[in-house]
Amino acid sequence: MNLAFTPTGWDDLNYWADRDRATYKKVRVLLKEVVRTPFEGTGKPEPLKYQLGNVWSRRITQEHRLVYAVEDEQIVVLAARFHYGE
Repeated sequence: MNLAFTPTGWDDLNYWADRDRATYKKVRVLLKEVVRTPFEGTGKPEPLKYQLGNVWSRRITQEHRLVYAVEDEQIVVLAARFHYGE
């Protein structure tokens, strides 16, 4: 699968790269896993309720989630900070 980012998802990834290297590394590990197995693995993957489409989240930290959409042959990262659109 290919990996794509929304502007918010890309900004969030860069936020971690600039401010918290440990969290940035964790996000990168999660992204690699999402590409391989989008519906299972670490970070407690779960589908988001009340979302149109195939939108999932994984836990980065207690406060932050990786939110992504699974499309035909592509994973689209929607966000990588905060908790479901905070």
